[in-house]
Amino acid sequence: MPDRELEAWLRLTLTPGLGGQGLRKLLGAFGLPSQVLAAGRTALAREAGDALAGRILAAEGAAAVAAALAWAAAPGHSILTLADAAYPQQLLEIPDPPALLYVIGEPALLARRGLAIVGSRNATAQGVANAERFARAFSDAGLTIASGLALGIDAAAHRGALGGAGSTVAVLGCGVDVVYPQRNAELYRAIAGRGALVAEMPLGAPPAAANFPRRNRLISGLARGVLVIEAALQSGSLITARLAAEQGRDVFALPGSIHSPLAKGCHLLIKQGAKLVESAQDVLDEFATVAGDGARASAPAPTASAAAEKEHVLLAHLGYDPCNVDTLCQRSGLTPETVSAMLVALELDGRVAALPGGQFQRIA
Repeated sequence: MPDRELEAWLRLTLTPGLGGQGLRKLLGAFGLPSQVLAAGRTALAREAGDALAGRILAAEGAAAVAAALAWAAAPGHSILTLADAAYPQQLLEIPDPPALLYVIGEPALLARRGLAIVGSRNATAQGVANAERFARAFSDAGLTIASGLALGIDAAAHRGALGGAGSTVAVLGCGVDVVYPQRNAELYRAIAGRGALVAEMPLGAPPAAANFPRRNRLISGLARGVLVIEAALQSGSLITARLAAEQGRDVFALPGSIHSPLAKGCHLLIKQGAKLVESAQDVLDEFATVAGDGARASAPAPTASAAAEKEHVLLAHLGYDPCNVDTLCQRSGLTPETVSAMLVALELDGRVAALPGGQFQRIA
C-alpha cells in the first residue's frame, strides 16, 4: 500500500475520540480513508459530529502518524489495514475487526490455519507441561498456535509451538512494540524472529485492563478453535472461550482433577458444550471432520524405513508400563529431542498416550 493510503488509515485510527465503531461508520458513508479525509467538514460533521470532524481534519495525531510510518518502514515490521489483501480473512468474519493490525515478524502467519491455546497465568507445573506438549503436537501437525503471551499457559503454548514444525502468533493487549510481561522478554524476541507478534493498539500503548478483553476476541478470531487448559471460574480464558463460541469457532477444554480450582473453568465449559480433550488427536480429528482434508492430513508421519525402525525400537523400550522421557533416553540411547519428537508422532498416530506427570504409556 502506498504510504499516502496507509497515512490516511493512520490519521483516522489515531484521531482522539474516533473509535472502531465511529471509523466503520465513516468508511461506510464515504469509502476509503482518503475519501473520508477529502469529504470536507460539513459532510464529516453530519456523520461524526462537529468536534470530531474538526479533530480529524486538524490531524491532531500527526506526530504519531509519522512515527508509525517510520516504524512500518523498518525490516520485520508491518501494518495491515482492512483494505490489504494480506489482512487475515478470518478476522473479517468477526463483528468488529480492527481497522489496523501492527505486526512484528511474519504477517502471513495470521492467515494460516490455527488453534488458540489459552489458560491460567498461575498454572500448575502439569498444566504448563500439558500446554507445551499439546502446542508442539499441533505445531508439528501444521497448525499455527495463537495465544496472548501471558505468563503460565500462554507462554507454554508459544514455547511448544516454536519447538514444533509450525509457528505461533502472540496477540498483545498493548502496543506491539511494548514487551509485556517483562518476564517473557526472551520469548517475545523468539516469536518476533520465528513467528508473529500482533496488536491493534497504537505503538507505545501501555497494557491496560480494558485492552485484554479486546485482545481476547482477536486470539479467538484468528483461530479455527480455542483450547482451554487450566482455568478458574473467574479466568479471562472463559471470556476468550465465550467470544470463540460467539464467533462460530470450536471450543475445546482439557479436564482436570475435581479438587483443583484451576479445573473448574474447564469443567464448566465442558458442561456448556465444549469438546472434552484428552489427546492432541481429539482436536485434529475434529478439524479433519469439518475440513475433510484438514489437520489430520498434515500430521507428521514417518516415511523413511529408518524412522519407522527407530519408532519400533522406542516402543520396545517403552513396554506397556508408564515411563518418562529421561528413562526412555537411558534405555534407547537416543537424545531427549529425538525421543520427544518420536513420542509426539506416536501419540498422533494413536500408539502412545500421554499421562500426568510427564509419563507416556504404550497403547495396545
